[in-house]
Amino acid sequence: MSEKKNTRPNPDDRSDNVEKLQNMVQETIANLEEAHDTMEFASGEEKEQIMEKNKRREEAIEGMREEIKDEHRYNNRNE
Repeated sequence: MSEKKNTRPNPDDRSDNVEKLQNMVQETIANLEEAHDTMEFASGEEKEQIMEKNKRREEAIEGMREEIKDEHRYNNRNE
């Protein structure tokens, strides 16, 4: 027998999104800085890999900051 389950989606709780995103930005910046320090001891190929990864981190940080702005706009609109 097939049971019907309630498949309603959970309500959209965005109340702590800004805080979570800010923490993610801070953690990503810390990783970026740690990787930058590691480059001092890395070989040429490792340096290139670190530089590429740091570029992706910088892009991710920019995206998260844009999302933080969006969340602020959403929160201000719905207050």
